[in-house]
Amino acid sequence: MKNTIRLVQIENNTDKARKVAIVREPKLILLDQFSSVYDLANQAIRAGVKLTDLIDRHKSSLELEYDLVYEGNLEWKLLPPFDHPLDPDKCILSGTGLTNKASTENRQKMHGSQESDDLTDSMKMYLWGLEGGHPDEGEVGVQPEWFYKGNGCLLKGHADLMELPPFADDGGEEAEIAGVYLNDDRGLTWRIGMVAANEFSDHVMEKKNYLYLAPSKLRNCSIGPELIIDPDFKNIQGKIRIFRNNKILWERKIFSGEYNMSHSIRNLEYHHFKYKNHRLPGQVHIHFFGADAFSFGEGIILKDGDKVEIHWENMGRPLINTIKMMDASGWLPEVKVCI
Repeated sequence: MKNTIRLVQIENNTDKARKVAIVREPKLILLDQFSSVYDLANQAIRAGVKLTDLIDRHKSSLELEYDLVYEGNLEWKLLPPFDHPLDPDKCILSGTGLTNKASTENRQKMHGSQESDDLTDSMKMYLWGLEGGHPDEGEVGVQPEWFYKGNGCLLKGHADLMELPPFADDGGEEAEIAGVYLNDDRGLTWRIGMVAANEFSDHVMEKKNYLYLAPSKLRNCSIGPELIIDPDFKNIQGKIRIFRNNKILWERKIFSGEYNMSHSIRNLEYHHFKYKNHRLPGQVHIHFFGADAFSFGEGIILKDGDKVEIHWENMGRPLINTIKMMDASGWLPEVKVCI
């Protein structure tokens, strides 16, 4: 097993000061000088040093009890483990769907006819990935599905509420792993690490018509609690559980990693960053790699107060979020005309 480094970002509830810490169970060891992984990674790139070496160089003597922070019993709150600390609009949330068979079969049922065995476009794209999504070195594979999720304003961390706006038809979990990326001052892209993620989408809206996929994705998403530096992404197993009234409503084993996906990570990254507007200097990208299973495919509709727990092996502690139905007041936007 690879000896990976795990980082968290935390914020003080009183003065909103941010810190970066390395996970050394059962402790968090704070780093000096840096208030965000964004700044930490930028300095490593600019100095031409390994990120892991810079982390080791800046470990301080200050420690926190991880249990207390994780459970919300200290003045420190867990943030998403990677973000753009100054400008959330420069944090692009996006993803690739139809990379896993189980999820694709759910969408085949959602978008197909009950009277026909014809393949939907979703299943066709998955099969294209099986045929051409793992190209040889130096070659370009088949293009995957791609979707825009939003910007950093929608990004949540561990224990944050997953807010469901009143105009939504539904809000359903999608347990995934996401890659986090930073474009340096020259516009070169660096993968900083990977995170456990809940992509969270409006499946009821999508089921009405697959052309509603774009607006169905414009919802909160969560990542964390930990950023894993250079994880082994070949074959990752995990578990997702949904709790209602403190009892397990639904649970499944989940799988990710290149052995379980119809595209290699290199192919996914090529097709995302081939676009010049995805390589702007200083830009942050959080890109979701696809879900293996989601409860909506088995008839589960999440309700206010439900808790979603996502745990990937060797990817840090579980990511837990609670569903929150938002009040309808104040949600109707008003567009004024400039005369």
